[in-house]
Amino acid sequence: MVDLSLLTKRYYTISEVSKMLDVNNSQLRFWEGEFKQIRPQKGRNGIRRYTKEDIAAIITIQDLLKNRGFTIDGAKKELTATKKSGQSESKIGLENILDKLKRLRLKLS
Repeated sequence: MVDLSLLTKRYYTISEVSKMLDVNNSQLRFWEGEFKQIRPQKGRNGIRRYTKEDIAAIITIQDLLKNRGFTIDGAKKELTATKKSGQSESKIGLENILDKLKRLRLKLS
């Protein structure tokens, strides 16, 4: 998992984000079209510039889809529900990770 506090640049390219999160550029472009939470700025040359907020949203979406087994529609509904409840997306991602760690600890003991 990427520690957002370690990100020092204002903007990141799609290549940097894809390497950081171990996903393809095409996957990021697809998610950008599916999820309104990801809206990188585009320069005149069409190069996407992702902010920390975009990266945080991508991490949450990636967790929902890849780790928690949500469908695209299910992830959209979950993100909408978390927004309505006032919880931040990154906080929910951290809570899920903590839950997984607690379950793992119980299995090991």
